[in-house]
Amino acid sequence: MNGMASRPSASTSAKGPFITSPSDADPYTYQVGFGNTFATEAIPNVLPRSCNTPQRCKYDLVSEQLNGTPFVSPRASLLHAWFYRIKPSVVHRPLRRLPENPDLEAVFTPSNPNVEFTPQDLGWDKFALPAAGDAEVDFVGGLKTIGGHGDPTLKEGVAVHIYVANKSMRNRAYCNNDGDMLIAPQEGRLDVQTEFGKLMVRPGELAVIQAGMRFRVELPDGVGRGYVQEIFGCHYELPELGPLGSNGMALLRDFEIPVASFDLDQSSKWEVVVKLVGQLFVYEQDHTPFDVVAWHGNYTPYKYAMEKFIASATVDRDQSDPSVYCVLTAKSKITGVATSDFLVFTPKWSVTRNTFRPPYYHRNVATEVMGMMYGTWAGSATQLAPGGLTYEPSYMPHGESYERWKEATSADLQPQRMGEGAMAFMMHISAHMSLTKWALERSGTLQPIQEDLWEDFKGGFFDNIDQVQADLAAAGLPVMATDGHDKAQDSAAPKQNGVNGMNGDEWNLIRLDYEQSMRHF
Repeated sequence: MNGMASRPSASTSAKGPFITSPSDADPYTYQVGFGNTFATEAIPNVLPRSCNTPQRCKYDLVSEQLNGTPFVSPRASLLHAWFYRIKPSVVHRPLRRLPENPDLEAVFTPSNPNVEFTPQDLGWDKFALPAAGDAEVDFVGGLKTIGGHGDPTLKEGVAVHIYVANKSMRNRAYCNNDGDMLIAPQEGRLDVQTEFGKLMVRPGELAVIQAGMRFRVELPDGVGRGYVQEIFGCHYELPELGPLGSNGMALLRDFEIPVASFDLDQSSKWEVVVKLVGQLFVYEQDHTPFDVVAWHGNYTPYKYAMEKFIASATVDRDQSDPSVYCVLTAKSKITGVATSDFLVFTPKWSVTRNTFRPPYYHRNVATEVMGMMYGTWAGSATQLAPGGLTYEPSYMPHGESYERWKEATSADLQPQRMGEGAMAFMMHISAHMSLTKWALERSGTLQPIQEDLWEDFKGGFFDNIDQVQADLAAAGLPVMATDGHDKAQDSAAPKQNGVNGMNGDEWNLIRLDYEQSMRHF
């Protein structure tokens, strides 16, 4: 400018929206947010402006829409995405049915002979990875169903699977038409290529691939094992924050969405496996399904690092319910009831006073399925190793061992760091859940039932009968009849089963006498 040096600007401006940076463990970049309408181009200026279906797209690309909700859904719940791709998805050969996978189920009603309902709590040791010399199996072939409820044809329910794999999917893709898949690797990373772009998912992260999205999985670490929760007829949402306010739990900007990425491959043979009501079909095509040059929309795959979860718990006394650890929820058709809540348990401080700190004894309307990502499980009445599972059916009692109860009720309650170096999760499923024959008979890891687990649990109340009698008398209430038994005399005799030397029948008489006396009080 006339020989004058430009003056430094007193302001600056971003060149674009925030995206993440690659790392050694994850070479990809991501957009961030949850439920946003995203827009991304692998080649600049490909997305049409103010129009979704121009007469002719740039570079002769083809416009194609993927819907996750019906066209006339309320705007607040509308989910869809627009692709600008080299060839439309419809370019493929006819479908053919694949042989039935006996370990994969989608219908969990009593009419299915491959599932059964049981009120027995159960556990599984870590599911075995394929050993050296075993047949190669990829992510799709390695899916094994543990159980679930509902039916994808009714658009209601959930399925719980595990996967074990030792082979990458090369020219093979998978499309689940039954529901959304929440995938949580426990052993080995998953390099997931989708039509939207790529996701590297490590143990401690989860990825959600929604219904109708085509993807493939490579195993950069050679093997993979993990957990899958599949939901029918709904999509994952963030839970309401309620009195927590605007922040906390899983932050929206910690969810990562792929950027557009495409392959140039118009001559290779590909197959796409489609799952419908648990049955597998396949079609072939002569080009890659991952040819989307640009896309925009809010129906996307995403991933989340569960270590980022912000735990909100009690800081003075008493316990919060496990719902405060909810990362994602999936609504059911019943207002206010979730099909499933996905909870995560990460390291935290325990500082409560005058509180029983371990998980309280519980009978829950929901079914609880727990898994372990890494570290050591702190529970005392169940065995849960990384790569394993536990199952607590609805309404059945569960809680900590007697030894743990004694420790917790007499402990010096100092601030304590809990769960350091560990991560566990729970699928909090609202309905009765059936289990598959594979889980009960063929998995090879079902734990034997601990028949004597609770036999040592002593009711401390029985050691306080004298104080109970005194308190009843002080309150002007009738004391419990002892049916002629004298504690001083009985205490000198050898102790028998029961209270103060009384046998079970004698103690029941005391209980009945007290109940009758209270009726006339």
